[in-house]
Amino acid sequence: MKKLMTSSVIAMSALAGAASADLNACLITKTDTNPFFVKMKEGATAAAEANGINLSTFAGKIDGDVESQIAAVETCIASGAKGILITPTDSRALTPVISQARDAGALVIALDTPFEPASVADATFATDNFMAGVLIGQWAAAKLGEEAASAKIALLDLNPSEISVDYLRDGGFLHGFGIDIKDPTDIGDEDDPRIVGHDVTNGNEEGGRKAMENLLQIDPEINVVYTINEPAAAGAYEALKSMGRENEVLVVSVDGGCPGVQNVSEGVIGATSMQFPLLMASLGIEAIKTFAETGERPKNSEGLDFYNTGVELITDAPVEGIPSLSSSEGRNKCWG
Repeated sequence: MKKLMTSSVIAMSALAGAASADLNACLITKTDTNPFFVKMKEGATAAAEANGINLSTFAGKIDGDVESQIAAVETCIASGAKGILITPTDSRALTPVISQARDAGALVIALDTPFEPASVADATFATDNFMAGVLIGQWAAAKLGEEAASAKIALLDLNPSEISVDYLRDGGFLHGFGIDIKDPTDIGDEDDPRIVGHDVTNGNEEGGRKAMENLLQIDPEINVVYTINEPAAAGAYEALKSMGRENEVLVVSVDGGCPGVQNVSEGVIGATSMQFPLLMASLGIEAIKTFAETGERPKNSEGLDFYNTGVELITDAPVEGIPSLSSSEGRNKCWG
C-alpha cells in the first residue's frame, strides 16, 4: 500500500473579504468536494473576514493529489503568506516544501491530519484520530456482543500512501474492537482471522462502493465495515444494499458531518465519531493573526503533540459504558 497517488490537476480559488492588505493567509485542503473540507473552508473564510485577513484557498482534485498541494504551498510562499493552514494529503512527502514555507517566515498549521513527525508544522489542530477509531471499534464490538469473536470485518481505508490520519483511525478501530494492530503505522499487517481485508476508497462515495464490492467478492458474509470517512461509508452501504445485505451489516465511520449524522438517523451508519473541522479552521486563522501580531505560536494540548479539538460518538443505538450522543443531538453540533 506504499505506492503514491498523484495528480497534476490543481483546483484553486482565492477569497478576499474585508481584509487588511498586508496580512495574507492560505488554506490548502485535500479536495474541495468532500463535505468535511467544505465546512473547513467555511470556517476559515468566516474567521478570516472577521480578523481582517486576506485568505486564499487551494485544493487538490482528489485525496492523494500531492503535486497540487506542493504547488499550492509554493504559491503561498511566493505571495508572502504569513500563515498556511493545510490538511496534508501525504504527511511525509510534503515535508520539504513545508520546511521551505517555515524558512520563509510563514506559520504552518496542520488541520485534521498530522505531519510525520508532527514537528514538521508549527502546530496541529486535529481530532484525536486514534481515539475516534477506538470509539467506533468499541461500539461495534459491544453491539455484536459474543458474536464479535466470529466477526467478519472489512476495512475501507483512504489511499495507498498510508498517511497518519488513515492508520490512526484504522488502528484505533481495530484496537477498540479488541484486535492486535502490531505496527501502528502499517495498515494491513494484522493476522487476526476476523479481518476479511482492506481496500482503499480515496475518501469518496464511488471509492467506498468499489472497495466494498471488492471485499464482498472475498467474503460475501462480511458483517462489520469500518470506513475512513462518511462518504466512503455511503458508498459501502450502496454496495451492501445492492446485495440485499444493508440491514445485516454494522457500518461505522469517522467524520460526524451533517450528512453523516443524517445517515446515522436513517440506519445507513450505525455509529460515527464526530469531528469539528469548522473549529479547527477558525482556530487556525486566529492563531495566524496572533502570530502576525505577537510572534506567539500555538501550544499543544497537555500530553499530546497536537491541539485536540475533540470527538463525540454519534449513534442511535447507545451501549453501556461508551458515552454517546443521539443523531438528533448530533444534528445540533455537526461540524461546528
